[in-house]
Amino acid sequence: MKVDKLPPIKSTLQPSNHPYLNGAWTPLMEEVDATDLEVIEGAIPDDIDGIYLRNTENQIHQPLGRHHPFDGDGMIHQISFQNGKANYRNRFVKTRCFDAEQSAEQSLWGGLMDGPGTSLRPGFGAHGSLKDSSSTDIVVHAGKAISTFYQCGEGYVLNPETLEPEGLAPWVPIDGISAHPRVDENTGEMMFFNYSKFAPYMHYGVVDKDHKLVHYVPIELPGPRLPHDMTFSENWSILNDLPVFWDEELLKRNIHAVRFHDDMPSRFALIPRHGDPSEIRWFEAAPTYVLHWLNAYEEGDEVIMDGYFQEDPSPPPIAEAGEHGHLMAYLDEHSFKSRLHRWRFNLKDGTTTEEQLDDRIVEFGMINQQYSGRKYRYVYSTFAKPGWFLFCGFIKHDLETGESETVTLDDGRYASEAPFAPRVNSQSEDDGYLVSFIMDENSGTSECILIDAKNFEAGPVCRIKLPHKICSGTHSTWVSRDKL
Repeated sequence: MKVDKLPPIKSTLQPSNHPYLNGAWTPLMEEVDATDLEVIEGAIPDDIDGIYLRNTENQIHQPLGRHHPFDGDGMIHQISFQNGKANYRNRFVKTRCFDAEQSAEQSLWGGLMDGPGTSLRPGFGAHGSLKDSSSTDIVVHAGKAISTFYQCGEGYVLNPETLEPEGLAPWVPIDGISAHPRVDENTGEMMFFNYSKFAPYMHYGVVDKDHKLVHYVPIELPGPRLPHDMTFSENWSILNDLPVFWDEELLKRNIHAVRFHDDMPSRFALIPRHGDPSEIRWFEAAPTYVLHWLNAYEEGDEVIMDGYFQEDPSPPPIAEAGEHGHLMAYLDEHSFKSRLHRWRFNLKDGTTTEEQLDDRIVEFGMINQQYSGRKYRYVYSTFAKPGWFLFCGFIKHDLETGESETVTLDDGRYASEAPFAPRVNSQSEDDGYLVSFIMDENSGTSECILIDAKNFEAGPVCRIKLPHKICSGTHSTWVSRDKL
């Protein structure tokens, strides 16, 4: 393995006992290019050809107040596979906020858990006082990678092969884009939404395969909301108005305190992909919060949507975590109890029916993206270490038979969100690999693993050494080379 290091960035971060600045969440301060990676175990298959990209919240400077992992600076980690070999590189997302803090050599913005007056400069996005770190998700649309921010950011474009920055996405509206724009590989279109504290509180848009904003309409809501994700079927885009949002009285004092309004229903807006607000079909369902949706498709008179239903979206603090009890609970799937769930929207009579698809605590799932918006069979969920935002294994759900298979990592080894990478010339929906970065706290190293989705419980077919220990993160994506 040959490793080239880039010039160091400026960092003022001090040693800390904060649970999300240590262990698998220890920030990484170097950027490298590494070629011809060493295989620790097994062999890299020659029928995987493409790029895995993962975004990371990676704190650079000493926080001004209380740290939340979502405050961290964006860093993209990439591994590229071709002809049975792999190369790696990582880069910070050079946002305007990144550049400002590098110049000032300190943090300029407070974080998600900080009160008004913490930030030294005006903020961005729906929250209004945060920096746009572009550290939440990364998608590839029409050959360009776009990094996003969970509170509606500006959208930063990178070359997915070199990670060279290409500036702001020129089509992004003034209210920004949400964490999770959704790409339809069948049409080349990308759907997105944004939200704010000002009426109409949400907008929805479509970007075509040539990076042009071709549709953008208001979605009127009763007040400020905190939607995180959306999904789509072949003909409908599905937006949500969920009863977890800022306390209205505290918000008048510019205090952003999230509450679960369990006396309110969940509401879902089905809008034709290029439809007008007058064409929205609203459906109601049981109160909950959903971080991530998996997919939606149409069957007869119904639109069927799958995601992760939270039983307790506003969990009590984890007592043994002390001063970090509130933070730890809101990051712990076992506290908010997220489970695989299905909603059925009947377009004929306007009713909603729901069912739980699995009783295990899971989240951060992936599907074969070639089936987005279409009927599909397989879901690949992660499961987490109780009390922590750390993934310790994967479950393959067969939605047709109800059966499942599990891969559990050894103690002290933690995974990243694992997208599905179709095998070259794949012949079926599960003909391919899951790709994930691993943080190994036992050895202080990191690696990449591939799991054959057709031979799931056999575990990794190969383990590939990375040149440094990386920080844990949130979202990732896969792009096959023929899409570039």
